[in-house]
Amino acid sequence: MAMSIQKAVDYFGNESRLARAIGVKQPTVWAWNKKGTPPPIIRCVQIEKLTGGAVNRKDLRPDDWHLIWPELAGDQPK
Repeated sequence: MAMSIQKAVDYFGNESRLARAIGVKQPTVWAWNKKGTPPPIIRCVQIEKLTGGAVNRKDLRPDDWHLIWPELAGDQPK
C-alpha cells in the first residue's frame, strides 16, 4: 500500500501537493506513506479520480477493497 501512496505523491510532486488536492494535512499523507496507515475510503476515491486512475482504490486498500467496493471485484479472486 505504501508504494501506492508513494505513486500518488510522485504524481502530485510531493506530499504537500497531494494533501492539498484531497483536503488533508501533509502529516496525514506522511502517515499513510511511511507508517502504512490506510487512507480513508473517501480519500481513496479522490486519489483515484485526481490521478485519472493511475493510482486506484484496489492498490490503496489491497486488503479490503473487495468488501468496500464489491462492484470492482468482477472476476478478481477475493
